[in-house]
Amino acid sequence: MSEIEIRKEGRAGILTLNRPEALNALTHQICLDAEAALRAWIDDPEVAVVILEGAGPRAFCSGGDVVQAAQAGRQGDYSLGRNFWRDEYRLNLLLAEYPKPIVSFLHGFVMGGGVGFGGLVSHRVVGESTQVAMPECGIGLIPDVGGTWLLSRVPGEAGLYLGLTAARMGPGDAIWAGFADHFIPEADWPALKAQLIATGQPDLPQHPAPESPLAAQSPEIDRLFSAESIPAIMTALEADGSDFAATALKALRRNSPLSMASTLAMIRPGPATLAEALRQEFRWTWRSMDQGDFIEGVRAQLIDKDRKPVWQHASTAEVTAEDVAAMLAPLGADEWEEDQ
Repeated sequence: MSEIEIRKEGRAGILTLNRPEALNALTHQICLDAEAALRAWIDDPEVAVVILEGAGPRAFCSGGDVVQAAQAGRQGDYSLGRNFWRDEYRLNLLLAEYPKPIVSFLHGFVMGGGVGFGGLVSHRVVGESTQVAMPECGIGLIPDVGGTWLLSRVPGEAGLYLGLTAARMGPGDAIWAGFADHFIPEADWPALKAQLIATGQPDLPQHPAPESPLAAQSPEIDRLFSAESIPAIMTALEADGSDFAATALKALRRNSPLSMASTLAMIRPGPATLAEALRQEFRWTWRSMDQGDFIEGVRAQLIDKDRKPVWQHASTAEVTAEDVAAMLAPLGADEWEEDQ
């Protein structure tokens, strides 16, 4: 069984992520196959619209399959992860700049690499089950796949809050935050896909978006996450005493201090373009195995699952501006380029 089903039907090209048992996590080969299909369809007159979907009821895409990269990194082989990220980011940019309309159907879990696959396209559909999150700081990464670009454009400090806490967005939140465009009841999705296949026209029905708890919380988020450093944000959360602050603080205490400080630096100020974001993210992920906390984060969360990572910085106060700058310095000959 193919990890990604690629087919043409009527006026549509359809990419179906087909690893439901793994919550449709992206592999390197999926990224390469999806890119090849999308490039072939650019000049294909039979394809007027592209549909992105995930098999199974639980997830559109739960992220990138990072365990293999981390295990190779533990053996001193950093090339597997670096090549995956390089090709994945190229796919992310292609999806965002695609010359034909792309409609993504974002059901269930849409996390990390799933946001990069379905959350940068021209028409992003969410439904009742949608749960969007960027949980990378918990595994010693940063919100990549264009995540720093998306998060920097969320109103107020909510983007920083989402990137630091991995808080999940329901459909109303995803639309409010700019991670999605259209709420359509999931019972209507089969008919809508059939319409797209028949017409090739992304004429999506208009439904009112659900309420956004995130929007309602935004004044509180702005107050608590406006400080200039991660230690200062944590101090504000500690002093607040609310249930919301306690939940956010618990999330921050789980994360890699270096990842959080770097996320703050990358979101504030945000990158000017998606390509700039991806280039900066690649500098960080390229170094994440030998200079960051990625291998330890994946070990603790996904391999041994002891949930007890030993980060290289014992506290957020230990991370210096120089530490962050070293992770984001240009890579010279290894720099990520859009046309590689």
